[in-house]
Amino acid sequence: MLNRWVVMPTCLPAVLRRCHTCASERFRANGKFRVNAHHKLLDAWLLVLCASCGDTAKLTVLERANVRSVRPELLDRMHDNDPSLASELLQDPGLRRRNHVALDWAGAWRLDTGGSDHLDDETADVSVRFAARIPVRPVRLVAEGFGLSRAEVERLIKEGRLVSTARLNGRLSDDFTFMLKR
Repeated sequence: MLNRWVVMPTCLPAVLRRCHTCASERFRANGKFRVNAHHKLLDAWLLVLCASCGDTAKLTVLERANVRSVRPELLDRMHDNDPSLASELLQDPGLRRRNHVALDWAGAWRLDTGGSDHLDDETADVSVRFAARIPVRPVRLVAEGFGLSRAEVERLIKEGRLVSTARLNGRLSDDFTFMLKR
């Protein structure tokens, strides 16, 4: 029987960027936006707060965009400070590249295994789905899902009892499946 696991975000990830005030490297996003109009041009920023000193930094979302080129529902969501929009924008590689930031997902996700009935199976087929693009080591997911140590999971991979079409030794943020034979 195929077990379905889901890696789900629990909150917004930390934004890694150097603070100009205190030299800290962690910011937290709270879903607040600032929109500024210059005649027919719009600028929009996602506001992030330094985790140490609380100083505000702006991540550019729109820069000198023509008002007519911005979808009205996007503008409404920014005016409403929609946290789900902040989550969507933080996962956009273009926005991260343009603002020279990275994300730290430590403590911002959880694994939903759908119960513990898979723990006693002799052979377990598992499909892992990511609700957001969260880079996680598959070895960590398997260890957490089955209550094993990471060293034991590594041993199972070497013995050929844990197999997958995806590479299990790196970080993944795409859906994958694996089979564990005990």
